Amino acid sequence: MKKANPFEEALRTFDKAAGIMGLDSDMAKILKNHERVLEVSVPVRMDDGHYEVFKGYRAQHNTAKGPAKGGIRFHPDVTLDEVKALSFWMTWKCAVVDIPYGGGKGGVVVDPSKLSMGELERLSRRYIVEILPIIGPNKDVPAPDVNTNPQIMAWMTDTYIMHVGYPEIATFTGKPLELGGSKGRIEATGRGVQYITREALKYIGLEPSKVRAAIQGFGNVGSYTARFLVEDGIKVVAISDAFGGVYNPNGLDVEDMIRYRDTHGGTINGYPNGEPISSDDPLFMDVELVIPAALDEVIREDNVDKVRAQVIVEAANGPITSEANRVLTERGVFVVPDILANAGGVTVSYFEWAQNRYSYYWEIEQVRSELRRFMTKAFHNVMEVREKYNVDPKSAAYILAIERVASAMRLRGIYP
Repeated sequence: MKKANPFEEALRTFDKAAGIMGLDSDMAKILKNHERVLEVSVPVRMDDGHYEVFKGYRAQHNTAKGPAKGGIRFHPDVTLDEVKALSFWMTWKCAVVDIPYGGGKGGVVVDPSKLSMGELERLSRRYIVEILPIIGPNKDVPAPDVNTNPQIMAWMTDTYIMHVGYPEIATFTGKPLELGGSKGRIEATGRGVQYITREALKYIGLEPSKVRAAIQGFGNVGSYTARFLVEDGIKVVAISDAFGGVYNPNGLDVEDMIRYRDTHGGTINGYPNGEPISSDDPLFMDVELVIPAALDEVIREDNVDKVRAQVIVEAANGPITSEANRVLTERGVFVVPDILANAGGVTVSYFEWAQNRYSYYWEIEQVRSELRRFMTKAFHNVMEVREKYNVDPKSAAYILAIERVASAMRLRGIYP
């Protein structure tokens, strides 16, 4: 089945929520459009002396509540529509957890695995030079995303500092600790999924010790999520990555699987302590909890009937299409939407930004405590809206987020 255009899919979810809440048409028109989208050419001198030119983007959807915020991804499949969709989602993600940001996202069309370290550094620095006019601690605060990491953020931070002429480190988050990064940032998205899953199970009356979980994806988000679910007494029985996976009805040893992955080329394919499964199998297993933590649109109209879980927590961005979400809702499946479930990363990025601006840094216990407070409050705010409008959790999350952004825009007014 052909994948939907990501931005069109995002707009469908927005339109549904806007219709339920009775958002006026003028405000809807404004919120469906981006403030600005920048497309840049990124020339890079390769190691052999010739030049390649890469296409780059930075989209800023809405800054009514604060600077744009969102990651930078390096991937050969980056498109303008993808970046627009992700920045659009970031606006609502920041609003639903009530942090003072709007949505941004950036990307470069490149396969970084084919670049040397020197080429990767030159690409990272030149991309920042190209988008320099629209970023800054009060404008737009980028972060790591697919195929970018703290080292790349360090190069980008240095490039920005060299151009502005003073050590402004709050322009980027996800930096190394030595350059003002926050403790707890690497685990943040998985930790946020843990806190949200706790509240979701409590809300629908499931005891964690009686819950079996299956996770698709074993990168940063999936592996930390698996580790933290086990902490909470949940039995993780299936995990997969892009190359395959493993099932064990007695529960998997997550720590052992992380060690296996880290010593076997970054994959768990071939892990011996369980039954081999395919990458998609965890989505359709007979378990109470499924966590898609990898790709978008993995649960669609053509396969949604195979879903057997009672609860799905969207750790990935957009893993369930709008049509599939409708079907699941009608069947009584409790779906925790991505803009709520995976907001732990951007929330701790906000903590990093705040720590940079105050030059005062938190211990890990404070980071986790504040993250738990933000995520728990956001979950219950969404459930209040769900009950008020009698809608599914995804619609409720969007209604809450849209109302917060629309309220800020009404108060500010439209200049001139």
